[in-house]
Amino acid sequence: MSETAPALVISDLHLEREPGPTLNAALAFLDGPARAASALYILGDLFEYWVGDDASHPAAEQLAAALSALEAPVMFIHGNRDFLVGPDYAARAGMTLAPEPLHATLPCGPALLMHGDSLCTDDSEHMAFRQMVRSEAWQRDFLGQPLEQRIARAETMREASRHNGQMKAAAITDVNREAVAATFREGDVPLLIHGHTHRPAIHDLEVAGQPRQRCVLPAWDEHPGFLELGPEGPVLRQLDETPYPAHLLHA
Repeated sequence: MSETAPALVISDLHLEREPGPTLNAALAFLDGPARAASALYILGDLFEYWVGDDASHPAAEQLAAALSALEAPVMFIHGNRDFLVGPDYAARAGMTLAPEPLHATLPCGPALLMHGDSLCTDDSEHMAFRQMVRSEAWQRDFLGQPLEQRIARAETMREASRHNGQMKAAAITDVNREAVAATFREGDVPLLIHGHTHRPAIHDLEVAGQPRQRCVLPAWDEHPGFLELGPEGPVLRQLDETPYPAHLLHA
């Protein structure tokens, strides 16, 4: 691995419990582009849901074996669907559980990495849900329930999330501009990388008179891809390493 090897970033794979096409794509990615990376960052929603490290399932364990075989470090930030991924699974996968936001020094310079749902402040319903499930009390109560009950609750929450998402205006489920600007000001970095919104793009903007870039990652259950970060800057790519299709990028 060369010193100029790019770092790679992915998010929103939404892997189901049983192996399927998305897992196959992930395994191919880990055995392909990720092999040459200096680091791999996973910015949440790796799984469709996660009900505890004791809830082992085939897709997760196959993925863990592939992740742990990488030479490059793997950093994981919790998403809004897999916020219960804990140290036991992280150890099996060879991942480091990272704080959110994560300040990272990438081949192209300093950056701030996060899942991204905390930027969607116009979605008051989701923000209330996020505050609830990220509390220690809620997580302790949930993890104390029998496994079958946890899975049933997760399935119910998933269906409710899908229904609510269909009913909300697109503007509500996207990031809030002031929240983005505030994150840039507080983080004091030129680059912000996140997932969650399923609106892949690289946005050039200006905050407090300074040029900034916001990179949004694609969802793998829609059109898979990853962000490559080399010395010359960020590039969105498909899994075959060609540039991400322009017609799928969001303004």
